[in-house]
Amino acid sequence: MVIVDSSGWIEYFTSGRQAAEYQKHLKDPRKIITPTIILYEVYKKIKRESSEESALEAVSAMKLTKVVPLTESIALLAADLSLKYALPMADAIVYASALEMDCMVVTSDGHFKGLDKAVLI
Repeated sequence: MVIVDSSGWIEYFTSGRQAAEYQKHLKDPRKIITPTIILYEVYKKIKRESSEESALEAVSAMKLTKVVPLTESIALLAADLSLKYALPMADAIVYASALEMDCMVVTSDGHFKGLDKAVLI
């Protein structure tokens, strides 16, 4: 199981220069965990940069993965991780979700550099 961070989904959906690298991690939706904060970030970015229709198509594809809500335990762990590693809120929630679900985070976001269970592309 793996979490593909917002940066990866956006690269994939917009055919960015790292799309091929992310596509390797997106082959089997059943092996992908998607925290709801990632749905938020991807929808917002694609709607702002393209259209609501494109954003809804992206979310529809993401909903084929295992979408996990922000639970109380993830929220509290995220707060602790944010304090410990100076992570922004969304990144802390993604990282806490990965730790709680015992999976890796695949990302291009430099905030994850040096963290266990984070793979930087």
